[in-house]
Amino acid sequence: MTSSAPANAASAPTSARLVDFVTLLREHNIHAGPSETIDAAAAIVALGTTDPGVLRSGLAACLLRRNGQRRVFDQLFDLYFLGVSLPPACPSENADDLRERLIASLVQGADTAELAREALNTFGAYGGAGESAGRVTQASGAGWSSYLTMKSLRPDEISEQVARTMGGTGQFDTAVRTIEARRRVDRFRADVQTEARLRSAELRGTDYIARRGVENSADRTDFLGAREQDLAEMRRLVHPLARKLASRLAVRRKKAVRGQIDLRRTLRRSMATGGVPVDPVLRARKRGRPDLVVLADVSGSVSGFAEFTLQLVQALQDQFSKVRSFGFVDTCAEITHHFTPGEPPAPGFARDIVREGGVARFGSSNYGEVLQGFVDHYLDAVGPRTCVLILGDARTNRTDPNLAALQVITERAKAVYWLNPEPSRSWSTGDSAAENYTDIVTMHECRNVAQLAEVIGRLLPA
Repeated sequence: MTSSAPANAASAPTSARLVDFVTLLREHNIHAGPSETIDAAAAIVALGTTDPGVLRSGLAACLLRRNGQRRVFDQLFDLYFLGVSLPPACPSENADDLRERLIASLVQGADTAELAREALNTFGAYGGAGESAGRVTQASGAGWSSYLTMKSLRPDEISEQVARTMGGTGQFDTAVRTIEARRRVDRFRADVQTEARLRSAELRGTDYIARRGVENSADRTDFLGAREQDLAEMRRLVHPLARKLASRLAVRRKKAVRGQIDLRRTLRRSMATGGVPVDPVLRARKRGRPDLVVLADVSGSVSGFAEFTLQLVQALQDQFSKVRSFGFVDTCAEITHHFTPGEPPAPGFARDIVREGGVARFGSSNYGEVLQGFVDHYLDAVGPRTCVLILGDARTNRTDPNLAALQVITERAKAVYWLNPEPSRSWSTGDSAAENYTDIVTMHECRNVAQLAEVIGRLLPA
């Protein structure tokens, strides 16, 4: 794969750019095969390359097969199919003047790509990136920052001014204007981010930025570092993911009921094949659906992970005879009643649980107290057919981890699994007791949706 910048890539054959583009999609877990690549090549021939928006939509239709991949696709498409030349450095402009012109464009709903280029060129350069491109090297530490640009423009104030200028009266009109103003400012922010990414690729090379400057897809975004918009995208993945896992569990359950060979019925069936038991008959085992107990840390540090996992478990509850959920911060309480079968919980429900669910007394996580409280008050929820999922980062704030209480739960349950949203390399750092708990239960790293789906699909009992 070449490392040419987008401006140089514009002169390269389109087929070579497409191959590089598809290869990089695969590195970002967008698995486009040979047939999809051939379809994309046919789309380029049919659509041409003069209109990037049309070409983007055509290639997305050919190459994407799953939800949550479009954001990564769009960023990589910009790097490989939008040429850009660094404009000459311009003198520092008065921020207020640029803001006024931006507000006018946003009120009119006009295209803001040129303003994004001007704003980034004025406020976003650092380390000499605004100088002649020939004097800036990859090792110079120069670059372009969308963060610095938006900080100088003060987007919150712009959003408020746009909403006021758009007109309309009444509470409903005000709410609509506010939402629309934020949407337009977010669109401008995306234009600035795209421009910064392209400019950085001019300095450091397309491949360098494609591997280090492109945001992960929703299913690969870490729970602990996810922003609100990332969590919203993750929630949209829940029900398709639950359907897939439910199908997998149903197939596994069907296979699990097949027991030992029924000798009498096998011999009877073998008479049709001259006494050769070609098709053995198996005794069916009567197995009911298992119970599931979820014990989730809903404290602020891991609330996003807990919310998503609880939502996924609730979507899968038809696969179990009974699902009981318990939340905790420094004390444990049952939160099953916070979920309505068939209805997804409202975003941010972990905050409501912390406020109303009786899961916190002092506000700091205390796993030892939580485990002891569960054993004292809720141990009857665990039986020989129960699978227990513990969700949390195992950070005890240097309190007693209470391994004895966890041992009591594991001895009573059919299986206990611990899902940890932190990378495994962090399990032995700071106040984490993860390595102590792994002596009793199996702990699995679940940093993102992809890992969570893989672990739950593999561990949940049939």
